[in-house]
Amino acid sequence: MANTLLMPKATAVWLVDNTALSFEQIAQFCGLHPLEVKAIADGESAQGIKGMDPIMTGQLTRDEIARAEKDPNHRLKLSDPKVRVPESKRKGPRYTPLSKRQDRPNAILWLVRNHPELKDAQIARLVGTTKSTIDQIRDRKHWNSANLQPMDPVTLGLTSQIDLDMEVNRASRGREQAQPTGDTLLPAALTERLVPAAEKPKDEDAELDANAVFAKLSALKSKNEDKDDEE
Repeated sequence: MANTLLMPKATAVWLVDNTALSFEQIAQFCGLHPLEVKAIADGESAQGIKGMDPIMTGQLTRDEIARAEKDPNHRLKLSDPKVRVPESKRKGPRYTPLSKRQDRPNAILWLVRNHPELKDAQIARLVGTTKSTIDQIRDRKHWNSANLQPMDPVTLGLTSQIDLDMEVNRASRGREQAQPTGDTLLPAALTERLVPAAEKPKDEDAELDANAVFAKLSALKSKNEDKDDEE
């Protein structure tokens, strides 16, 4: 990462107020024009800007300032930062190690079969491939199609489970959920309507007709008496 000065104008304000450096030296160090530094010294510019001490931020040393004050031709140099922040990597195709590139077609086949919702650009990001290769594997036109075996790219180390889940969730967002296929259980409300009336359980609490029962008993008793008289 390039070592750059933090808050150049605030640093220039502090150097003007607290050092005997020339306008040219301050301008060179802060990346300003000498006339702008002169305007700061005259109070015509940078009004309201609080000076920032470059010694406190670790970007200059007292010895460096003293050396420059003694030698007008000396150019101030930034101190090496104590902590280096790595530069952000530019987005681009995922790099695949040479030892794992031979497994990439198997990973593409696995993604095509198990996650058809993924777009070609997403597959390319996950395993570091091209759209033409994906099309060849999907259409079984790849030169090694006969020997390809679907293999999980996470297991192969071509991508992480987090990246895979993120791409799958992104591809599934806004898509309708697939309807279940095959034999499935029907809702209870529907099955109740399908039960035939003959199979419906009788109401155990239904009241019995007392007159009908007594009538049957009386008829049975009279039959028994007639039979005894005949004997």
